[in-house]
Amino acid sequence: MEKSGEITELLRKGDAAALEELMPIVYRELHRIAEALFRREYRVNHTLQPTALVNEAYLRLVGNMDDVSWQNRAQFFCIAARLMRQILVNHAVAGRAEKRGGGRSFVALDEALSFFSTRDVEILALHEALEALAAVDRRQSEIVELRFFGGLTIDETAAVLEVSSATVKRDWEMAKAWLYRELRGDY
Repeated sequence: MEKSGEITELLRKGDAAALEELMPIVYRELHRIAEALFRREYRVNHTLQPTALVNEAYLRLVGNMDDVSWQNRAQFFCIAARLMRQILVNHAVAGRAEKRGGGRSFVALDEALSFFSTRDVEILALHEALEALAAVDRRQSEIVELRFFGGLTIDETAAVLEVSSATVKRDWEMAKAWLYRELRGDY
C-alpha cells in the first residue's frame, strides 16, 4: 500500500516497461486481498485457490490495460475487486451447475459485516443482494464491493468514488443494514 504513488505513475505510463515493473507490486497486493477472501472461506475443499483467483483477475486486468484510462492505484484495485467478485460468482455458479444444485459455495463476511448471526453468507446470495442493492443505491453497492472484495479502506473507497470519507462511512452503515435485512429475509 505504501507504493501508491509509484503504482499510479506506472499505470499512467501504460507502456510495456511500466507494465513489467507494475506486475510484482500489484500482484502482491492482489494476492493479499485474495488470501483474505479465502481465509474467510467456509469450505476447506474449495476448488479455486487464491493464486488462481489472482492470476485470472490479473490476466483480465492487463488484457484491458489499453482500454482503460488509468487514473490511480485506487481505480486499479476497484476494477480488480469487481473482477474478483465476478470470478468468484462465476465459479460458484459453475460449481452449483456441476453438482446440480447440491453444492453451495460459502464465503464468510469480514469483521466489518460481523452483524450476521452466522458469519457465513453464500456468495451467490451476497451477489444477488448486492445486485438488488445496486438497483436501490448504486454507490452503497459499490462501497460494499470495494470494501469486501477489494479490501479498500474507507479513505481509499472515498478516493475511488470521489466522495468524502464521512459519506462512505454513512453509506457503509446503511448498506450493511440493508444487506442484513435482505440476506435474512426480513421484510
